[in-house]
Amino acid sequence: MALRQVRKSYGSTHVIHGIDLDVAAGEFVVFVGPSGCGKSTLLRMIAGLEEVTDGEISIGGRDVTDLDPSQRGIAMVFQSYALYPHMSVRDNLGFGLKMANTPKVEVDTRVAAAAKILKIEPLLERRPGQLSGGQRQRVAIGRAIVRKPDVFLFDEPLSNLDAELRVSMRIEIARLHKELGNTMIYVTHDQTEAMTLADKIVVLRDGKIEQVGTPREVYENPDNIFVAGFIGSPKMNFIEGVAANGGVDVAGRTLTLGYTPAEPGTPVTIGIRPEHIEVGNAGQVDFRVGVDFSEYLGGTQYLYATLPDGQNLIIEHRKNAEIPTGSSLAVFCDPERLKVFSATGYRMRR
Repeated sequence: MALRQVRKSYGSTHVIHGIDLDVAAGEFVVFVGPSGCGKSTLLRMIAGLEEVTDGEISIGGRDVTDLDPSQRGIAMVFQSYALYPHMSVRDNLGFGLKMANTPKVEVDTRVAAAAKILKIEPLLERRPGQLSGGQRQRVAIGRAIVRKPDVFLFDEPLSNLDAELRVSMRIEIARLHKELGNTMIYVTHDQTEAMTLADKIVVLRDGKIEQVGTPREVYENPDNIFVAGFIGSPKMNFIEGVAANGGVDVAGRTLTLGYTPAEPGTPVTIGIRPEHIEVGNAGQVDFRVGVDFSEYLGGTQYLYATLPDGQNLIIEHRKNAEIPTGSSLAVFCDPERLKVFSATGYRMRR
């Protein structure tokens, strides 16, 4: 699948700005970004539910930009399930095929196959009102499976489920992708879903692509401050400083980088993830910080601290010793993990 300079406008309001994207056959691609970034609009354009203002969308090498949704070889799973309440699960699964005048024997075969894949065979005679949220979402996915599409489109399919069900359904969707091998495009604002499901993540902001890459690439090598701050929970720490010879001056200390990121004295921002800050290393100390608040979560403790110049720092501490609020700590930032960003927010590389 390919998108070439795809744009969407509502009158004079431009919401999608010249998107270029290639999706390999069988790839699981996740669109992620904050509310209003255009991810659902872009998905609906691929589905044919939103008209394309400009550009081209192709699926399987075929231009589908102006085709009806039924002619695109896609199937969509919505956030709201969109099941018919008066029909049984069996009839919900087969309804679209019946409307397309598919022979009854084939409808029954496809419904039985989808029910087996999703482990909902015992539910076939129930109605949606007799199902849990997770079961209803399985039926919605099954209705997509029976169509045998080239591409599955998921529009925030798990957002109506509670936390425990989201985890189990996430695993089910990953298993389904492995079993079917179809191309899947998945929209979510939940970065955990993006990181765990995707072969490739597309990070969107204001109708533009900020970065495309594997989960590891966008997490470990963000192109800019927006991506660095959006991907990861807790988010990356951003510390204001100035470039110095061989590093960056921050809060009265020089963080050694092994290279000079910009003309000395130039304002820059240092980024470092909470798990890359070491606590209590007597041989290597960058700062002494005060712990303002501590969250103990069993195997992990998050420390919300303050640098000597008042800037905030989140530290992920995984050692056994619990650190209480009010503690004073020596911390060390792994120089190999430090990211440097310019005043415009873009990554400054070695």
